[in-house]
Amino acid sequence: MNWRQRLGAFIGGFDAGQHHRRLRGFQATRAHVNALIAASGPDITARARWLVRNNGYAVNAVESWAANTVGDGIKPISKLADAARKEELQRLWLAWTDEADAEGLTDFYGLQRRAAREVFLAGEVFVRIRPRRVEDGLTVPLQLQMLPSEMLPLHETGVARNGNAIRQGIEFDRIGRRVAYHFFRRHPGDGTDPGLSGEIVRVPASEVIHVIDPVEGGQLRGVSKLAPAIVKLFLLDQYDDAELDRKKVAAMYAMFVTSPAPENPLAPLDDEELPAGVEISPGQIVRLDPGEDVTVGQPADSGGTYEPFQYRTLLQISAALGIPYPYLANDMVKGNFSNSRLALIEFRRRVSAWQHSVMVYQLCRPVYARWLDLAVLSGTLPLPGYEADRPRMLAADWLPTKWDWVDPLKDANAEIAQIEAGLKSRTQAIAERGYDAEQVDREIAAERERERALGLDFRRPGSPAQGVQAVPAEEEQPETEDETDDAEDRPSTDEDQP
Repeated sequence: MNWRQRLGAFIGGFDAGQHHRRLRGFQATRAHVNALIAASGPDITARARWLVRNNGYAVNAVESWAANTVGDGIKPISKLADAARKEELQRLWLAWTDEADAEGLTDFYGLQRRAAREVFLAGEVFVRIRPRRVEDGLTVPLQLQMLPSEMLPLHETGVARNGNAIRQGIEFDRIGRRVAYHFFRRHPGDGTDPGLSGEIVRVPASEVIHVIDPVEGGQLRGVSKLAPAIVKLFLLDQYDDAELDRKKVAAMYAMFVTSPAPENPLAPLDDEELPAGVEISPGQIVRLDPGEDVTVGQPADSGGTYEPFQYRTLLQISAALGIPYPYLANDMVKGNFSNSRLALIEFRRRVSAWQHSVMVYQLCRPVYARWLDLAVLSGTLPLPGYEADRPRMLAADWLPTKWDWVDPLKDANAEIAQIEAGLKSRTQAIAERGYDAEQVDREIAAERERERALGLDFRRPGSPAQGVQAVPAEEEQPETEDETDDAEDRPSTDEDQP
């Protein structure tokens, strides 16, 4: 025990800082997260990828994360005041999203989903910006290339030729800014592409987007979100396999035949004397030799503790991953409407924070800015005054896919009540669903015009879509002679004059 531990034991105060019997085996490291990642990062990532390839719970967790964080895509809605230019910009963006992937396998929103999976799996992902020539025939001369975490070597640490520091594959200038990334030309684990194996290329930081969700200050590289659950997932998988194999072996033995002991138990048996397996079929009658007895096999059950043990272990894995238990195990039986909704609200708050602080801030905004720059420079999208007013023209709202609830009718009625009470605007409600309010209004107006032209009306009577109903005027009653005489006797006023 060193002098700090002796002083802590003498002063006391925090049990968590003591070194008594109960915490004797608790030796926590004081190394920075960068040192831990350098030592264990490759193994953690490799094990996480193995689990996702082989473990049903792991693959379900990562797919659930990607589906909830990205869904159909986090889409931009430009804030340009000019409606015509805004509509042209949105059309051009939509056309370019189909050309965004340099590999040609998906669109920009598919790249978002892949990025979300990689950040969950490996803790980080890299997107290289690839400007193209105008003659390449793209809507906007820009494409994106996704690079996995293994493409940036953790062992690449030292001093560059220009005197900059290189730490875990990232080059920093004298004031700590990222200026370049030192990537492998080929994936180090891809034996199908032996060319240029091990060769490293320097890529300027202006051409690389590093998507990472850091958990500690000064962290350079990412850590898999599966890290806290890897041990339990692996051991639970082994336990399940052992239990299944035990049941399979036990089920192979249908009957046991007991024969009387031989006169000389030490003498070797001839081949003819060896017991043979008994084939059985439904309704079969088996004759036994004198002294033989048959016992039907009764394999032991898994017991009443198997299901509770599985459930409690999966709850621990669910907490470690930040994924609700029903999403992890696809088990909807154990939850009712209320606690399922509470779990979803908490999960979606975490997802919403991640969407805007990681996905939108680190990936969507930089891509959108580079795309709009190249769209204007190439002459594809004319925006007068873009250079002088670039920040305002880059302004956009990024709208994730709206989440569905268990009872959509109740939620829709609650939203209508909020709009009617002035607690929420229609623009806000439409934006929360992932759509542009102006575009929706134009579509509604066009539909109403078409309905009027065709004599149709699909709106439910009394719904807010009907608008304020005019109060029907009372039918005019014929005036009686007394009322006529009274009217003639009343003096005329200015309102009675034509």
